Amino acid sequence: MATDSPEKIKQLNTLIELSALINSSMDIAEIRKRAIEAATKLVNTEAGSLLFLDEETGDLYFDVAIGEKGEKVKTIRLKKGQGIAGWVAEHDEPVIINNVELDPRFFKGADEKSGFTTKNMICVPIKTKDKLVGVLQAINKKNGVFNTDDLDLLTGLSNQVAIAIENARLYDELRETFYATIHALAETIEKRDPYTGGHTKRVMNYSLAIGRIMGLSKKEMINLKLAAILHDIGKIGIRDNVLLKNDRLDYDEFKIIAMHTVYGAEILNHIRQIKDIVPGVKYHHEKYDGSGYPDGLQGNDIPVIARIIAVADTFDAMTTDRPYRKGLSFDEAFEELKKMAGTQFDPNVVNAFFRACEEMEITV
Repeated sequence: MATDSPEKIKQLNTLIELSALINSSMDIAEIRKRAIEAATKLVNTEAGSLLFLDEETGDLYFDVAIGEKGEKVKTIRLKKGQGIAGWVAEHDEPVIINNVELDPRFFKGADEKSGFTTKNMICVPIKTKDKLVGVLQAINKKNGVFNTDDLDLLTGLSNQVAIAIENARLYDELRETFYATIHALAETIEKRDPYTGGHTKRVMNYSLAIGRIMGLSKKEMINLKLAAILHDIGKIGIRDNVLLKNDRLDYDEFKIIAMHTVYGAEILNHIRQIKDIVPGVKYHHEKYDGSGYPDGLQGNDIPVIARIIAVADTFDAMTTDRPYRKGLSFDEAFEELKKMAGTQFDPNVVNAFFRACEEMEITV
């Protein structure tokens, strides 16, 4: 009974490891990058590229290219049937070309633009549900020439890449639906109060600008975005005669409207998948000196996303006209933030907001 060689077993193990790495991400851009790195490692080549099909034009475009002059290669588009990749896409067949100069299908434009010299290549289609999405290429074998084992390995990798891309696209669709639903919920609140039109979007944009300056992680930025969008969701539980009052609130009315932070947390606590944003919603009216609500948290005990939203929310409230007062100018609002840094607001967040405004060319 024949057994696989140690080298082949090693290659198969590498394929399994690389496939797992590719499928561990739901970020299409990251999957594409990992796919090329995997292809070059798997069949030991100098470079690789991933061309995607433009469904509108039928062209192939270099979405990712790794190797010398990769950035230049990324700007090239191939017409349907053009070059070896175009032929593979058109005929839905993989190919091994061990001397591209002798192949009439070879497109020299990529080499001429990049300064890279293509000697040989393997090119395989990438398909999801029998639909072509692109072409994967491994270019210039480092030792020897390509063989059918290399082709089998790259074909196996392309199948895994296709699965990962399909999963990522489905995830993106679900995420877009989720964000659309979140925005719809936020707009429901704004529709109840005609004087706060656009407030949610502005608070979100200010918050994200602050978060970027403060160097928040990708996960923290996602939580910040969602919390900023939903920071006033609890106002759905506030009766109209208080929420829509055309004058300043008295003590009892203020106590009622202050409950929107608690109501918002209660509403969102029912959704396990977004539990990490609840602190941002519940505590965005806490003050740095401990005099805020609902729990009187102080300093860094207030979650960072809540401290950020507090600044963004207050700035927008100060600069928005209300029935009982005209909004402040940006310069006046900036001065108010400076005065309240260290008491109502985290000074680091205020400073980050000022820096963000300078970058956004908002007058400070």
